[in-house]
Amino acid sequence: MDKVNYQVMLDKIIEDIVRSNSLPGLLMHSCCAPCSSYCLSYLAEYFSITVLYYNPNISPEEEYYKRVNEQKRLIRELPVKNKISFAEGRYEPAEFFKMAEGLEDLPEGGERCFKCYEMRLCEAAAYASLHGFEYFTTTLSVSPHKNAQVLNKTGLKISEEYGVKYLVSDFKKRGGYQKSIQYSKEYNLYRQDYCGCIFSKREREERNLDGVKQN
Repeated sequence: MDKVNYQVMLDKIIEDIVRSNSLPGLLMHSCCAPCSSYCLSYLAEYFSITVLYYNPNISPEEEYYKRVNEQKRLIRELPVKNKISFAEGRYEPAEFFKMAEGLEDLPEGGERCFKCYEMRLCEAAAYASLHGFEYFTTTLSVSPHKNAQVLNKTGLKISEEYGVKYLVSDFKKRGGYQKSIQYSKEYNLYRQDYCGCIFSKREREERNLDGVKQN
């Protein structure tokens, strides 16, 4: 099956917004400050953005709040055309572990991750619907480790359920991921070396250990 080019679809949406001379409200779920940096600098030109930080997958608690604070700092410091607001979701790791039951041993990038996408996108859609946003989206597609095809199909499905338009994206296109690294250096952002959940952390540690053994 051919992959959908979601960047081309996003280009068309932005063209229509520019033509209509409007400033729609966008609820953007963010996984972390580094990933959001490029997404915000790109889309704040065309949308009134509120960042929703809802990531119950992140462990331990200290890691979660470290990432929250970096997200807030980036929003304060990043120069953009239209002001960006911030909303912190509930930190409920028990809900993440409940969702991950039976999937703990799956490799990173598989079905457990797809369910985690859905969990966070559902929360974003619910928030967007409650607060009257025209669109919702997520920064997750900027990462080369996240499946943009699955993300967008999930977002579009949830969009129908909640009655809020999902802003399709593949933010890694056109050097988006590389630009996020540049922003991270420019703003001295904390860049973690694992997704956030204990399963990705364990996989990272196992890879590092294997590397040490091979050396």
